[in-house]
Amino acid sequence: QVQLVESGGGLVQAGGSLRLSCAASGRVFAINDMGWFRQAPGKQRELVATMTSSGAPNYAVSMKGRFTISRDNAKNTVYLQMNSLKAEDTAVYYCYAEESLFGVRRDYWGQGTQVTVSS
Repeated sequence: QVQLVESGGGLVQAGGSLRLSCAASGRVFAINDMGWFRQAPGKQRELVATMTSSGAPNYAVSMKGRFTISRDNAKNTVYLQMNSLKAEDTAVYYCYAEESLFGVRRDYWGQGTQVTVSS
């Protein structure tokens, strides 16, 4: 099992910045990708960015340029730096981790952290 705990969400004005953190615990040695998804009210959950264990990032096209994902494998933590925030970035942001162990792949999710951008 892998447990994910997010922090860093909150209320920010449009144009501002926030940094989200997600710490993994448990079977961390089996984690491959980590990253972030988000879900706005009435919408489906969507990719924000993920990063492989070797540090290769993958961004949703609309997030590239304003959001930066990073990862500290020694701390089993993934970060999301969000700049130039817009009202449409308001959503619950979920941390994600992919575990691969003995050929079995599992996805894990954090509880979510609310990001609200006021215009």
